[in-house]
Amino acid sequence: MQLHIMLIPATLFAILFSYVPITGIVIAFQRFIPNRGFFKSTWVGLDNFIYMLNMPDIYQVLYNTVFIALMKIIAGLIVPIVVALLLNEMKKKVLVRSVQTMIYLPHFLSWVILGGILIDILSVENGIINKVMQGVGLPSVFFLGDNSWFPFTLVITDVWKEFGFATIIYMAALTSIDPTIYEAAIIDGANRWKQTFHVTLPGITPIIILLGVLSMGNVLNAGFEQVFMLYSPSVYESGDIIDTLLYRVGFVDAQFGVATAVGLFKSVIAALLIGTSYWLAYRLAGYRIF
Repeated sequence: MQLHIMLIPATLFAILFSYVPITGIVIAFQRFIPNRGFFKSTWVGLDNFIYMLNMPDIYQVLYNTVFIALMKIIAGLIVPIVVALLLNEMKKKVLVRSVQTMIYLPHFLSWVILGGILIDILSVENGIINKVMQGVGLPSVFFLGDNSWFPFTLVITDVWKEFGFATIIYMAALTSIDPTIYEAAIIDGANRWKQTFHVTLPGITPIIILLGVLSMGNVLNAGFEQVFMLYSPSVYESGDIIDTLLYRVGFVDAQFGVATAVGLFKSVIAALLIGTSYWLAYRLAGYRIF
């Protein structure tokens, strides 16, 4: 009973801030005017969704969102695993902790701060990266203004910011592997590479599957804060995503019904992707989250 009582504040918080706002979905089916509210705004049925599908850039925005998000998911899984395996091979614990701290620090910085830093670092004229490239005879690159470079800039900077957090999760998973399995592998003549592929990676496979499944829900979430801080009209073609489109339609153009329709569409697709990925994880790997 005491444990259930402890859950009451968290349950009330979830109901108040996660479930009550769901009533706002009705805006997606209205020509919503704030001073009229939910009950007096004109009901338009599916007109907002039809308008959304007929927007000139909607399919390019969907492509950008999925492309950027998938690259972030793939890189966000591979890089932390590789770094965790490398740290696991280091013998000096003090050095391991120092490296962990350094790679984990960017996770605590907001994109408002990092955006300003990256704009200076990646500047064409005075940026450190372009200065180094010019020093070795390479041409300058407009990382934040060239459509061919901007998506990859988003992916690399996002991985740099977040891979330290995932690395700690994998490092914790590595500690749960039974040391006797390594001893048996050594007796059987397995070198470090074979131990990694036949003991270490299978040992953390459940965590990899778990993080992979959970990340599938972010396929339509390419990172609003990051894109909003770094993009400009010159890279709308390759960097405009659903969230930034939703921001411009809802807050700049005050088309609240259309913006809600876009957000509802995104949420439904994300829920379907999470359910599908969970089912695939269970069927293919026999892994269950719940």
